[in-house]
Amino acid sequence: MALIDLWNQEREQLRSKEVRQIIAFAGDGKLRDDSETSREFREFLGHVDSSFLSTYADQCLQEKAFGDSGLALQDVVNEVGRRLGFAVEIGRYRGKRGTLGHDGLWTLPDGHAIVVEVKTTDAYRIDLDTVAAYRKGLITEGKISTELSSILLVVGRADTGDLEAQIRGSRHAWDMRLISVDALLRLMRLREDLEDPGTVNRIHQILIPKEFTRLDEIVDLLFSAAEDVRKEEELEQQDDTETGEHDDVGKKFTPVSFHAACISRLEQQFGRTLVKRTRSGYSTPDSEVAITCVVSKEHTRREAVAYWFAFHPHQRTFLSEKAQAFVAFGCGSERQLLLIPFQVFEPWLEDSWITERDNAMYWHVRIQKVDGGLYLRLRKGADNPDVTGYLLPYQLGNG
Repeated sequence: MALIDLWNQEREQLRSKEVRQIIAFAGDGKLRDDSETSREFREFLGHVDSSFLSTYADQCLQEKAFGDSGLALQDVVNEVGRRLGFAVEIGRYRGKRGTLGHDGLWTLPDGHAIVVEVKTTDAYRIDLDTVAAYRKGLITEGKISTELSSILLVVGRADTGDLEAQIRGSRHAWDMRLISVDALLRLMRLREDLEDPGTVNRIHQILIPKEFTRLDEIVDLLFSAAEDVRKEEELEQQDDTETGEHDDVGKKFTPVSFHAACISRLEQQFGRTLVKRTRSGYSTPDSEVAITCVVSKEHTRREAVAYWFAFHPHQRTFLSEKAQAFVAFGCGSERQLLLIPFQVFEPWLEDSWITERDNAMYWHVRIQKVDGGLYLRLRKGADNPDVTGYLLPYQLGNG
């Protein structure tokens, strides 16, 4: 049985396994270039939650690691690159005459390409000329350009002082950046908690060589990331005071905590893994299906029940780029979950209330219970669509 089929059928069993055991389930259990084992393992990595990528990386870096730990770490790091929003071309485990031996090639939407080299440790001196030759070879082949390319060394151990000094004292100092696996994983987790594309772009720029005598860019990244999270949390807490819909304005906010349960239900609905891309954005590993999933607590006003959500332009962009796209609204709990095709939902935005503040805007999505049904509340003069038919059936025992 292929590893991904085992994941789909026995997910809980695989979640408890170490990365060396996962590899043993794939193909013949040996990681080699162009092998079925490598193909299955890489496909598997594209399906797991980011927390497992962190766990697998740690296992690859243990003092008594298994034989293929360095190769497995290379695959994990390349999957982290995908989660960071890069287009990733997998490199080779081992050098081969007539081919370039880089570990991965990560490309940004603006065309900047990063040649990635993964090392479990810097205990041994790295030949920087060899790594630079990979980039030069890709430039010669016309795959990347000199102006829009650089090198990123990803090192397992956090103590990289010797390697940093080696880079600073070399002629490659302006073409290379260095980051530990742990720091790269933290960037991935930060990326998943953000929504603002501008902040995500700042994360990408950190990985590109620049002169940092002036630290404004790094400070901007830290500030923007914190501000992005703060704004999202404020929106989650905000009642719809502008339209006078709720009586619970000013009450202490109780965070809703059923988002993960909604994702689990959506995975069951589609029969496919959903990978977290942003704070609310998910897609299948092949990115064919995209979903924005948001949740709301229950609001009451004069015995009427309603749910309030914010929908942002970047969420609209995220969904509009996919042929199969959906919006999911968790109303009060995962038991009441709406799944609406984006092509049906998008026209309703034109008649939704809008808030604009701090150079940003979002649409109000308000769903109200009426006579046992759910209706989308639009501005006065517009019909309020009945969305009851988009509720996913719920039965006791649903995960």
